[in-house]
Amino acid sequence: MILLRNKGNPRARMLGPKKTIGLKRHTVRVVDHDPSWSVLFANECRSLHRSLGDLVADVQHVGSTAVPDLPAKPILDIAVAIRTVDLIPDIVERLTGIGYIYRGDGGDDGGHLFVRESEPDIRTVHVHVVERSGTQWKNYLLFRKMLREDANVRKRYAAMKNNLARQFPNDRKLYTSAKDGFIRGVLRETRVAQQAVGD
Repeated sequence: MILLRNKGNPRARMLGPKKTIGLKRHTVRVVDHDPSWSVLFANECRSLHRSLGDLVADVQHVGSTAVPDLPAKPILDIAVAIRTVDLIPDIVERLTGIGYIYRGDGGDDGGHLFVRESEPDIRTVHVHVVERSGTQWKNYLLFRKMLREDANVRKRYAAMKNNLARQFPNDRKLYTSAKDGFIRGVLRETRVAQQAVGD
C-alpha cells in the first residue's frame, strides 16, 4: 500500500488514508477499480482549486479510475480546463509550488502534464491541463461518459487493457499507444450517433 504523498517535498500533503495507488514510472499494472479513488480525486480537486483559483475553468476526474467497474492503472487522471494556454506559466508556478512535477506539453497526447509522486518515480496523480474550448477536453468527457454508460464498451476496453498490460508490463508508451485506436473509434462512433440523432 502506498501513501499518496510526496516525501521529497515538505509542502506536498497526503491526499487521504492508505490507498492502493501509485505506479512506478514507465511500468504498467492494471488493478480492479477501487471506490476510494473518487475520494482521493475529491481531495485533490480541492487542492487544485485552492492552488489555481480563477486560473481554472473546470476540474474533472477522467481516465479509467473515474469509471466504476473498470480496471485501471492505479494513477489518478485529472483534467484541468483553462480558458487559454497563455495561463500555463502561472499554472506551472502554482502547481510545482504544491509538489507537482511539470513534464511539459504533450500536445494532442494529453496537453500540459503535471505529475505527483509518492516517492521518486512512483506516480500517483497525472494532471492534464488543456483548453476548455479544445478537442482534448471534449474527448476526455465524452470517452468517460461512454465508459460509464455503455457496459459493452466498458467490457471491451477492460479486456483490451488487461491484455495490453500483460504484453507491455515495462513499456507504458506502447501500452498507451496501443489503446489509441480503440479510444478514437469509440469517440468517432459516438459523434456519428449523436449527429444522427440531431438530424
